Amino acid sequence: MATTAVKSTNDNAELYASINAKNSGGAKSSDGLATSNEQNDRFLKLLTTQLTNQDPLNPMDNAQMTSQMAQISTVSGLEKLNLSMSALSTQFMQLQAMQGAALVGRDVMAEGDKLTVADGKARGGFSIGATADRTSVEVLNPSGQVVKTVSLGARAEGQHKFEFANTGLPPGTAYKFRVVAQNGSTTLDSTPMVLDRVAAVNTSGKTLTLELANGSTLPYASVRSIH
Repeated sequence: MATTAVKSTNDNAELYASINAKNSGGAKSSDGLATSNEQNDRFLKLLTTQLTNQDPLNPMDNAQMTSQMAQISTVSGLEKLNLSMSALSTQFMQLQAMQGAALVGRDVMAEGDKLTVADGKARGGFSIGATADRTSVEVLNPSGQVVKTVSLGARAEGQHKFEFANTGLPPGTAYKFRVVAQNGSTTLDSTPMVLDRVAAVNTSGKTLTLELANGSTLPYASVRSIH
């Protein structure tokens, strides 16, 4: 009499392990959906095989089968979510690139103490948290010594830009600056800002980068204001 092969408990464990195995080293299709579809097909084939060959006296645990079905469904859902997030990320980068391209030829401000010197003028910006009745810019040489002080007068709370003639500053030197803001006898906190023109936009990599006229680069996310 012919006999029917019956899956043992060890075989069942191997079967479930095969269902849960990760395909990190396997090939992926161009549409990104093959992995999910293949796992679903394999699961259904293995489940059908196990149900066909299970021991009538020791049938498969319903709770275990339900758990396996839930796991394969979760894997499929996560893969679809990852694909959707990847598409959204690409669209976001394209939108940022369009916005960045519109900044070419515009002035932007970002936190930093590098003084922009070009065309006979020195430019920069700053932010203060309260109204100041006296503000001034101190220009520093590479040694940190003050080589020029320019009074800016009173300034309200918020962001401000400044510009003054580049007289008395030797060319070819990388200058920095700091802002002194006072209200009466109180010295206010201030944040220096770089002010420079956008020369180009770099979309390589995962972040959008602005190339400034002074030769430096600036992450798009670091822009504090546009002028």
